[in-house]
Amino acid sequence: MPSDPRPRGWRALCAALAATAILAGAVPAGAEVEHPRQQWLRNSTAGLFLHWGMFTAPKHLDCAQWEHDVTEGGWTPDYWVDEATKLGASYIVLATFHSRLGYARPWPSKIPGSCSTKRDLLGELVQAGKAKGVHIILYMTDDPQWHNEQGVETLDSAAYSAYKGKQVDLTTRPGFGMFSYDLFFEVMENYPDLSGFWIDNDNEYWEQNHLYEQIREKRPSWLLSNNNEDTPIMDTVSNEQKTGMTPAYDYPQAAFTPLPRLTEADYKLPTVGDWWYSGGDSPVDFRLSTGRYITNAGSSMKSLMAETPMVNGRFPPSQEQFNAFMAGWVPPIKSSLQGTEGGGYMYGGMQPGFWNDGAHGVVTVEPGAKVQYVHVVTPPATNVVRLRDNGYQVTRVSDLRTGERMRFSQSGGYLTILDISKWDTYDTVFKVETAGQRYFHSGLKATASASREGHPAGNLVDGSFQNYWDSDATLPVSVTLDLGRPRAATYLAVNQREWSPTYARETFGRPEDSARIKDYRVYVSNDGKRWGEPVRTGAMRSARGVQFIDIGEQHARYIKLEVLNTWGGAQAPVFYKQLQIDEIKVAYDYPLSLGASAPLEAESWRNARDGRVHPGRCAACSGSLQVTGFGGGTRNALTYRDVTVAQAGDYRLQVDYTAAADTTLSVSVNGAAPVDVAVAGGNPDVPASTAIPVPLRAGANTVTLFSRAARGPGIDRIAVAPLPPAPYVPKTTLTVDPAGLQWVSAGQQSIKVSATLRLDADDAIDQVKLAPVVPQGWSVDGPAVTAASMRLGQTLSGSWTLTSPPGQNVGSTDIPITASFQTLGRPAQVTKQVGVRLRPADRVFMREAEDSRNKIGSAGVTSCGKCSGGQKVRNIGGSPEAYVLFENVAVDTAGQYTLYIDYTVNGPRSYFVSVNGGAPVEVKVNGQGNATPQTASIPVTLTAGANTVKIYNDAEGAPDLDRLSIGQATG
Repeated sequence: MPSDPRPRGWRALCAALAATAILAGAVPAGAEVEHPRQQWLRNSTAGLFLHWGMFTAPKHLDCAQWEHDVTEGGWTPDYWVDEATKLGASYIVLATFHSRLGYARPWPSKIPGSCSTKRDLLGELVQAGKAKGVHIILYMTDDPQWHNEQGVETLDSAAYSAYKGKQVDLTTRPGFGMFSYDLFFEVMENYPDLSGFWIDNDNEYWEQNHLYEQIREKRPSWLLSNNNEDTPIMDTVSNEQKTGMTPAYDYPQAAFTPLPRLTEADYKLPTVGDWWYSGGDSPVDFRLSTGRYITNAGSSMKSLMAETPMVNGRFPPSQEQFNAFMAGWVPPIKSSLQGTEGGGYMYGGMQPGFWNDGAHGVVTVEPGAKVQYVHVVTPPATNVVRLRDNGYQVTRVSDLRTGERMRFSQSGGYLTILDISKWDTYDTVFKVETAGQRYFHSGLKATASASREGHPAGNLVDGSFQNYWDSDATLPVSVTLDLGRPRAATYLAVNQREWSPTYARETFGRPEDSARIKDYRVYVSNDGKRWGEPVRTGAMRSARGVQFIDIGEQHARYIKLEVLNTWGGAQAPVFYKQLQIDEIKVAYDYPLSLGASAPLEAESWRNARDGRVHPGRCAACSGSLQVTGFGGGTRNALTYRDVTVAQAGDYRLQVDYTAAADTTLSVSVNGAAPVDVAVAGGNPDVPASTAIPVPLRAGANTVTLFSRAARGPGIDRIAVAPLPPAPYVPKTTLTVDPAGLQWVSAGQQSIKVSATLRLDADDAIDQVKLAPVVPQGWSVDGPAVTAASMRLGQTLSGSWTLTSPPGQNVGSTDIPITASFQTLGRPAQVTKQVGVRLRPADRVFMREAEDSRNKIGSAGVTSCGKCSGGQKVRNIGGSPEAYVLFENVAVDTAGQYTLYIDYTVNGPRSYFVSVNGGAPVEVKVNGQGNATPQTASIPVTLTAGANTVKIYNDAEGAPDLDRLSIGQATG
């Protein structure tokens, strides 16, 4: 667990890593990607992370007293090893030499400098783990900044200086680096059965003295892990305490490291509190914790679960209860978690993620992927699970926990598991046996309209996830696949590189976003020159794992995928307009099962067909058939005669249809007045979906479909499920400019505001309206913008001028920019505020650091409860790319002014300030905690009109920045 804020040594993540390693795919050249020493960890599912030291509650300020209480309390290493085993954990990471726990060393050290126990707690733990097959890894910190956090000095510079024979200040990074460097060698010498080091970021002294290279030479079997950094020489990248995903348990959505890099998710099991025991019995969220455990396994990530041992080593009751639960819950599904890899990635397997009717889960695969495990973490609202099969011909499906054989249907690229009556509370696992992957072309060649040097288009079809294609920050961009001769083609399977999160987020103030395909077009050609109209246009979900583009039944030699844009926004420059793809496959057919059919298929013999409607072939449709001939009203209709639900109420009716052009569909339930539904055109051989709310009665219902248009859509199938919970709102992104609190002068003011709404979910929204909602007395220049409907990836934008009442000051005003819409007949809205405040009379300029008018390079915006506007800019400095540039800093007259800098900091740091590109002035500051803003000031010379002010530190990490302001002219 890193301390907060990041030490100066963290520069690699926010600067060099961002600018080079991430652009190169987040696996730096020469990285220890795969090595035999890693095999035991690759075979693992989980580890146990233990933060335990002098400051474990009740805090001890005396090392000997802490050790006494540990022993007298009955500490035993076997307890930890046994509890790890209950969790299915293969290793323990012990964090005692930790900056927030007193820098205690749980071994008898000959090197003075911090607390060291006489009892060899580390040695006992290593031997207990070895006896029971649990590996032990030692946590090491790089950070001295918390040396007197408790009012007592925990680092003894005098003793260490005497030991070294020279003056060394352990409270500085170089001095602490030297001290901890010596500790690494002491541990390597005395504990050969240890399994490695878990590094909480790098220290310059370690790097300058080639520490990691020496560890490799002295202990070649040991693993090296680094927290939140992809350091090339390390074996493992650990991703710390990620949140903000939907669903909350799907931890890999926030990860940034692609396979085959060995990755780890380290997170707290207690729902509140510190990483260490600070008193009380914090609950453990079983839903969240089991979900993380499973979804991490579904991405080949290791779950490093942090528990909080008390002084005597025992865990609080809630954590013991969870461990006991896991001891019984995991073994029945152990075969799906150990010796398997995540499915839908480089190891093969079906598609993970969001499935039908609210279902969500992951897939794990045995070597070769002929045997796969479908983990339904969130069950659907129905009794079926439907997911993309990725070309695997399924032969048998069974419930892994009970052994019950399940009915299934397979067609149109989907596996549907039928008649599920028993759901596990946290993870229903289906064992899926297959005859392997079928119907993919081999021998493809690829070219691209742009490629980054070293990452050519040929990597798209080389079968290796070690190589990938990079678009060289070019959008739009196209990839052309050559099948060698005209051949059948039905869909593309696209594995994008998993080097970015799936949604906009921040990691310790570093902005991140999804560098994945958004809008695309697909063309086919026989000569590579004449392409005609696209055979498919659409938007691809921002999701992990293999994604599919169905293109209908084509026969061509060349297939061109044109990517128009990606999901990443300009606020995350490292990911903006970046695109990397590991592999693209071309399929020419879909696996098909015989026997059971999926429910509510249009071609079913149970349905009534009137007029000219009739079944027809549709390879991408459920059952490989659809019903066509709609149009001209009720005389050409299809009636489902037995749509059965258990309880009366409103339900979600989904209609899967095909249409070459925009048209309409009418739906009548139980003979009631029909509801007209607009359907969008596309490829007539590829199903699309629309959904409406309908009232159903308990038992059997009839649903009649027809079209009043001259030519209606084809119907593939319908699906009925309960409506989502009332609070449900499809995921959207609302961007408002300007962002950040706006400071204005006295009198009437006008503010220009623009906003964009983007739909990020598959569920369409209707009757969309985007507009400001101004306070009484304010006026709006500009109309609301509207859309009849929006689908995945579509946007709606507007701009307005907001004017305050005349004859008075603005005061403190928050103006909502609101997007309102309908989803399945229910009203919903999302809102962002534009905050407006009156600038203090003694200031002629004031602007928040996070204001969208500023440029922040590779720095990032993060929350700050005590800061003006509730935010600040973090990760300034450490490289030329991490800065804040204030443009259009306007004053009326040229002259001398005072520049006020509001900042937060922990320890001594400095800014450099350059005005209008002039010589920089260093501003040195100091503080503790990094949470409470302070103010520094310097004199500056400004010109009349617009000026620029740049805040930076190219060499070292700078303080976080809250706000800049300028006082009245001083001369």
